Amino acid sequence: MVATDERLEEAVQGLQQLGLKEYEARCFVGLSRLPSGTAKKLSEITEVPRTRVYDAIRILESKGLVEIHHSSPQQFRAVPLEEAMDMLRGQYESRVNRVQRALEDLDAAEEADASPIQEVWSISGSEAIEHRTAEIVGEAEQEVLLIIGDESMLTGGLVAAMTDVDESTALVVGAVSERLREDICDAVDPTATFTDRLDWLRTDGSRSDIGHVLLVDRSKLLVSSLPPDAEEMHAVYSSGAGNGLVVLTRRLVSEEFVPPLDRGEH
Repeated sequence: MVATDERLEEAVQGLQQLGLKEYEARCFVGLSRLPSGTAKKLSEITEVPRTRVYDAIRILESKGLVEIHHSSPQQFRAVPLEEAMDMLRGQYESRVNRVQRALEDLDAAEEADASPIQEVWSISGSEAIEHRTAEIVGEAEQEVLLIIGDESMLTGGLVAAMTDVDESTALVVGAVSERLREDICDAVDPTATFTDRLDWLRTDGSRSDIGHVLLVDRSKLLVSSLPPDAEEMHAVYSSGAGNGLVVLTRRLVSEEFVPPLDRGEH
């Protein structure tokens, strides 16, 4: 019963995140558990006040999520789950697209400063970091240098980003262990790989606090960290060929590893 209650609340909260109000979400979840039901029955299993059930059902019907049989009393039923999810997905994507267009049409509040700023941005959360990593790799035109310091960083998203790198772009990947290097080679076809000279990644001889170091076209840098006591992953991002952090990393990392690899060493 506990697991069922948890799943119910998870479903209700998820539907709210997709745009439904609480009573609408609860009524839809309730109907998804019944072949059909009256307002009275729905109120009993969802704890939504009966008078509010009718309002929620009317909105759900307008969204194409519920069908009504005009009997006495009225009977309601949810549309098939796959059909409902397709409609919710389309409505959600439509809202996202409208917000994107509105944001793109906004006028700038201030004129952009013509002088370059030595900026370093911080990012938190594994999902946000994975998304930014894929975005930076996707912008590569000449070279992607990626050093992976922890096996957990070799996610499906990172593999997909590396796989999509253009054939004309060098993809050089460093791994903190030979096993990780083999896993990388099984997943993608890098231009070159290496495992040597990466002892500096390990803080206690075995574990690395560095998730990955990404340097794209020697001008865009992202470094993620995996501190053992932290609740979530963190990263810093910087760009610009003249950015101090990028220049330093390029000298310490890129010039250390890329020249011999350019001569065909693996």
